[in-house]
Amino acid sequence: MFRTAVVRRPARSLAAGITSSPHLGAPDYDRALGQHDAYIRALEACGVSVTVLEALEEFPDSCFVEDTAVCLRDRAVLSNPGAPSRTGEVEEMERALRSFFPSDRIYRIREPGTLEGGDVLRTDTEFFVGLSGRTNKEGAIQLLTLLRDWGIPGQAVPVPGILHLKTGMSLVHGGRLLVTEEFADYPPFRAFEKILVPTEEAYAANCLWVNGNVIVPAGYPGVRRAVEGLGCRVLEVDTSEFRKIDGGLTCLSLLF
Repeated sequence: MFRTAVVRRPARSLAAGITSSPHLGAPDYDRALGQHDAYIRALEACGVSVTVLEALEEFPDSCFVEDTAVCLRDRAVLSNPGAPSRTGEVEEMERALRSFFPSDRIYRIREPGTLEGGDVLRTDTEFFVGLSGRTNKEGAIQLLTLLRDWGIPGQAVPVPGILHLKTGMSLVHGGRLLVTEEFADYPPFRAFEKILVPTEEAYAANCLWVNGNVIVPAGYPGVRRAVEGLGCRVLEVDTSEFRKIDGGLTCLSLLF
């Protein structure tokens, strides 16, 4: 069970965020704020206490706090983003996490390792760390070594042609994986029961499981029906403005 969520308000500089989808247009700041408000309400409806951090205007992508750390119940690992423009976000998050974890329980991924939280998938049995354009082998090894020292199994997996591992999959109710076509028969995940996302709804493969509830992005009826079919409560949140700068539901919070 998650008890705490940490989020950060979108900056007015949001439109300068990193994107692979310029054809979607620039995000609208006021609309993004409203969507962020709805996201916070959804988290609260799932029974977690939400800490809201102030916007960081110098970091357009800073609302995507997932990439700055990997949090467990009693400790945290600060990341080292593969996107150089985001490095300063980690220092800001470290200050915030000191309110939740003692200094000797806050660890760090160090150069030459890079790691972003969007590449870290936690399942009921182990962690998977995606090797992507943002997370390299050295960064994955550093995290997996820490996890192993804490008695937590994990493995590194190549990410096939998408931004992050969780761009193409997410854990949903009952330990099942919601996956895009790239992961339908992917060997590292053969042991999992999978729900295949229609190609036209691939963005919605990034859903957020919180305490028996699943938050899904608005506008993807096939994914919503599939998740509802698992028998869990489904909450829908519009993330259209965050999609324009490569963000999804999991990107917007740290949960522990």
